[in-house]
Amino acid sequence: MDSIDMVRCKIDALCMSWLLFSVLLCSQNINAQTRNSALPNIIYIYADDLGYAEIGAYGQQKIKTPHLDQMAAEGMRFTQHYTSAPVCAPARCMLMTGKHAGHSFIRGNYEMGGFADSLEGGQMPLPEGMYTLPKMLKQAGYATGMMGKWGLGMPNTSGSPNRQGFDYYFGYLDQKQAHNFYPTHLWENDQLYPLKNSFINVHKRLDSAMASASDFDYFKGEDYAPTHMTDKALSFIQKNTGNPFFLYLPYTIPHVSLQVPEPYIAKYKGTFEERAYYGQQGYASTKYPYSTYAGMISFLDDQVGIIMQEIKRLGIDDNTIIMFSSDNGTTFNGGVNAKYFNSVDGLRGLKMDLFEGGIREPFLVRWPGKIAAGSSSNHISIQYDVMATLAELTRQDAGNTDGISFLPTLLGKAAQQQHTYLYFEYPEKGGQLAIRMGKWKGVKLDVAKKPSNPWMIFDLEKDRNETNDLAAKHPELVKQFNEIVKKEHQCATVRDWEFVDPKFSASAKN
Repeated sequence: MDSIDMVRCKIDALCMSWLLFSVLLCSQNINAQTRNSALPNIIYIYADDLGYAEIGAYGQQKIKTPHLDQMAAEGMRFTQHYTSAPVCAPARCMLMTGKHAGHSFIRGNYEMGGFADSLEGGQMPLPEGMYTLPKMLKQAGYATGMMGKWGLGMPNTSGSPNRQGFDYYFGYLDQKQAHNFYPTHLWENDQLYPLKNSFINVHKRLDSAMASASDFDYFKGEDYAPTHMTDKALSFIQKNTGNPFFLYLPYTIPHVSLQVPEPYIAKYKGTFEERAYYGQQGYASTKYPYSTYAGMISFLDDQVGIIMQEIKRLGIDDNTIIMFSSDNGTTFNGGVNAKYFNSVDGLRGLKMDLFEGGIREPFLVRWPGKIAAGSSSNHISIQYDVMATLAELTRQDAGNTDGISFLPTLLGKAAQQQHTYLYFEYPEKGGQLAIRMGKWKGVKLDVAKKPSNPWMIFDLEKDRNETNDLAAKHPELVKQFNEIVKKEHQCATVRDWEFVDPKFSASAKN
């Protein structure tokens, strides 16, 4: 063989190798595309302080929520679904990490900084190395985005959403800033995003004897933050229609302050018997507190409708699962009247309580062709189950989670694993414990000062409103609940959160 033939042979061999490599690469790309196309898009919409019965699908009579009612009619409505904690930051942490309150890194609203822009400091940040829901879904090939309220760390900390698994984020990072729906700025991928609003001190009180219309106008602005959240969410969806995406939408509604664009107040003005609110319970003053609160929930409902409409317009409706819930029960301040709206359907307690009114939440899931339309489930589930559920859905490892997948329930399968119990602990408001075990519910209050305080025990099948304490008749349950606490509680990372098994003496705390 002469030198020319040898060169030709080498070229042929090289071409064949390149051809085989190209075929292999193409095959891998096709397999990846096939795998990705089989994965559904996931949208999780999180309301803020929305009570169990504040939408029509759960019996609300005074506030109109047609889009959420449609979502319920086209999907599944859960009647015994719980948040993991009765306030913002820990509920969000447990949703993102799949941990209950005895294991969670964040267990309360640990505030840093102040309310002024110059003092913005956020809350206790998630640490490095946390295995989060968006990190898990990125492993499965998802694009991940968050628009709304974070509350788990600022840009200069390990808790930034970009460091915890989100490719893109937009919204509030500091929960205190989110008390104002017309802030001077939001955050976008660790960069300050200015809005056309002047600074408003939303905790400024008005004198009820002297307040004028212009005094109430002080609490209004030009750029309503949730509108920008929806716009950014639509852009994220449009950008990622070619691959699976996870969109986390923790809207700030209807958390006080009571602020919403005027057309939404006008929807209800004159409908309710209401008096002006002058800020006596904190947060912004408003001439029409009930109309404003109802208008905020209707605004939230409209955002859900906009998202669902866009999903349909893009032709990805059948391959998109949408979930809707709330971080805790209705608030007790800021001009909100939970009793007037029957916000928690007669359940005992509100936000900051481990009674049912503080932790039982609306939960809707819609996935056309996969989840039966108009279905309802009384499966006992909790938000730290979401990570396990989406792990099973996307064939990922949920890590060391406390959750149990409720995917079988969503798909109408009989083989649904049940929780032996749900565990709650909450360090604020005196230190509270709660356990849901089948039909039984145990609640223990003021544990920080009186660890020996007795359990209250309720039969939720007969007494959903927790009015009849049966602890004296069931000492065996008291014993079981004490054993569960010993098993499930791990020492808290922050001294102020450690009330179950304090390691510090009284003198050390002073």
